[in-house]
Amino acid sequence: MQTGKVKFYNKSKRYGFVTSDDGNDYFFHESGLTEGIYVREGDKVEFKVIDGDRGQKAVEISIID
Repeated sequence: MQTGKVKFYNKSKRYGFVTSDDGNDYFFHESGLTEGIYVREGDKVEFKVIDGDRGQKAVEISIID
């Protein structure tokens, strides 16, 4: 698992970007959020990176303190 912060999230379009602590940005879709959570820009998160059809993306995203 990696950690980082939500850089951008568009709720109406259901996607956003997470910046990992190592400086890389990863796309995520709302379906990649852990069930029952809602993220906002600036939230500290933990996530997995997988290879998607358009490159790497963040999944299994959950908020951490």
